[in-house]
Amino acid sequence: MSRRRWIVWIALGGVGLTGCARTPVERFTLEVDLPAEFRFIGGANYGPATGETCTLPRRRGKRPERKIIIARYKPVAERVSFELPLTEVIEGCPTVLRSVDFRTYAKWGPRDSDVGGDNSSFSVRDYSDPDVPGMPETGVQELHRRCQWRFRTVGPQHAIIKLLTCSAFGLASQPQEQQTGVVVQRDQLRGKTLRTTLVVTDEEAPYFDDTWVAVPGGWKRCKGKSFEDLYAFCDGNTTEFKPVKMPDGRICDVYPSCK
Repeated sequence: MSRRRWIVWIALGGVGLTGCARTPVERFTLEVDLPAEFRFIGGANYGPATGETCTLPRRRGKRPERKIIIARYKPVAERVSFELPLTEVIEGCPTVLRSVDFRTYAKWGPRDSDVGGDNSSFSVRDYSDPDVPGMPETGVQELHRRCQWRFRTVGPQHAIIKLLTCSAFGLASQPQEQQTGVVVQRDQLRGKTLRTTLVVTDEEAPYFDDTWVAVPGGWKRCKGKSFEDLYAFCDGNTTEFKPVKMPDGRICDVYPSCK
């Protein structure tokens, strides 16, 4: 190949690459504010775009239509960030982001088993809804999710364990009691940031109703039919109680103060 032809070939190749570079990649930034000792395993889930007739093959194990996102335990609160495409061609099928789900875990004690978890997700809609608030001028849409530790007893010693319960994601502008889930509009996410914040309330609560009685310093465990009664519903008896085993091994009458 002559030198002149070589230069022309490089120039044409450069034009082709430049043309590809001009094609915008539709992405957004997903930020997650995690409390200390929290982690999650999540997934960005893609499906055929509206109007497409292609289908994605079913597989065991490998799932190209699902992008896994992971945040690991840290001793302090942190913000993690992920760049996620809004559209993607998967095995020749044009797809769009349909939802993002989270399996959240949190530590409540030093043992490996001292972990609670809960699930949540939000959907991504491909058309505008006038009833859904638009993207703020800052380019950052905030979603909040409130979590709470709930305690119960297990086993013959009535040992305390904790379970994590979290509300659905809701817009930061919504009152907490109205946050029953949220849908995000895809056309507003391009080049913007979606920030999800997890907040843990300071006050714990019983996991089951009618099993504990509130007293100064915390809660007393209802006796039930006998000390051996593992379910031990109060059933109107709010004067007889039984001791519980604290996470540190102490036997106490009141959780969490051990008074």
